[in-house]
Amino acid sequence: MQSAPAPQPGIMEIALYQGGASKVEGVEDVLKLSSNENPHGAPESAQAAAREAAAAMHLYPPTDHAGLRAAIAEVHDLDPDRIICGVGSDEVLHWLCQAYAGPGDEVLHTTHGFLMYPISARAAGATPVAAPERDRHVDVDALLQRAGDRTKLCFIANPANPTGTLIGGQDIVRLADGLPDGCLLVLDGAYAEFAEDYDGGLGLAGARENVFCTRTFSKMYGLGGLRVGWGYGPQPVIDVLNRIRGPFNLSNVALAAAEAAMRDRAFVARCLEDNRIQRDRLTRGLRALGLACDSSAANFVLARFADAEAAVACDAALRARGVIVRHVAGYGLPDCLRITVGDAAGVDRVLEGVAAWAQA
Repeated sequence: MQSAPAPQPGIMEIALYQGGASKVEGVEDVLKLSSNENPHGAPESAQAAAREAAAAMHLYPPTDHAGLRAAIAEVHDLDPDRIICGVGSDEVLHWLCQAYAGPGDEVLHTTHGFLMYPISARAAGATPVAAPERDRHVDVDALLQRAGDRTKLCFIANPANPTGTLIGGQDIVRLADGLPDGCLLVLDGAYAEFAEDYDGGLGLAGARENVFCTRTFSKMYGLGGLRVGWGYGPQPVIDVLNRIRGPFNLSNVALAAAEAAMRDRAFVARCLEDNRIQRDRLTRGLRALGLACDSSAANFVLARFADAEAAVACDAALRARGVIVRHVAGYGLPDCLRITVGDAAGVDRVLEGVAAWAQA
């Protein structure tokens, strides 16, 4: 009997990604705050566009994503030819590893960085290398110390996930300047819309040959269920990624909804203001209950407990009340819970639950 084929090196070293839980057994009124989804859902404009596009679901979608790329370019003042669209920003990150990293190469990221960075690196046969953070902030010096001739990609999320912290433009420029020749700095801007006075690195990616940006429609735009993301950077990189992009990777429905959402700036403005207000309420409330929280530039807050045992206990107490948050032990932060910023009623439920646990 013939044996099964062996997977490529690195594949079996990948730990399966665990998404945020969405159900609590025995509880009907569940509040999911574990995946940083928009509490206001998708904009009505995107829902209407999706319904209309669904009538043509028997037709193949366009391969060039021209309408969506034009909308992104218009809103962000970019060159549409330097935009590529993927099935979430995850797919774009995966393409980058597939195209630029392989056996013998290294992919650099931070200790508490997004789990897809090492997953995509290993899937390409490359070796992920983690640099320590400084007080849950990206440490540029630590990254540069670990960068070498084999470093082909450097991933940082800014604002960072799961910490919510942000580093400034000067630090990003210093990182881009200090990386080895031939290494691409990838700025993951999944939460960039929530940070004030920050373009997610788009300006830098438009001016340099070694900087690339990724963005998503899953957070601010409320389209997590449709899986749409995009990347922007040097034309040579875009040309390479388009060679491995599947021609029909995004559906008609996803393209139509994303284009409508991108153009709905009133929706974005409302969500941004509400997130700012409720994030401040959540942060102040958690601190008043004795929990440490860094100032977040995203749509979630990372609450730090005395130890891992306390974090697990509070997580269980919240679940008993139907409130699901994210224990981020898998990110190397076992004493922390990442809590999505919900609407006003959602923030109330979180604070009431934490208070009840603290007083028990």
